[in-house]
Amino acid sequence: MRKPRFDHIGIAVRSIEDAALFRDLGLTVAHVEIVETQNVKTAFIPVGDANLELLEATSGDSPIAKFIEKRGEGIHHICLRVDQIDEHLETLKAKGYRLVNESAVPGAHGCRVAFLHPSAGNGVLIELSEKADELPNVPEDDVEAIL
Repeated sequence: MRKPRFDHIGIAVRSIEDAALFRDLGLTVAHVEIVETQNVKTAFIPVGDANLELLEATSGDSPIAKFIEKRGEGIHHICLRVDQIDEHLETLKAKGYRLVNESAVPGAHGCRVAFLHPSAGNGVLIELSEKADELPNVPEDDVEAIL
């Protein structure tokens, strides 16, 4: 198993369209997607070799809606890219780490993802993500409509 690599920081926002700071800094959205299984709209913004992921709830029972209700907008999680998510989850479970997801679930852009409970990450929600294909680029007209 290769070591995990840093992938992105997830930021919970009430509205992706209203998150103007990133646009005003000259950053550009590269990928937007609604993840039905998570009730969330995501916008990925490349920053160097990593990404920021803006997370907007699409329903009141979304984990993001609950997070914002309890804690307000802000950093939701950090994501580590792994090659063999199932093996990583088995290893972590065997070592006694608390998992939010016992097995991988569908995530944005076809990735398989699983979250580790914040108690496993020193108070930080950790997402493991196994990449599918490269992210498609969003046409500039669509990005302008989104942001």
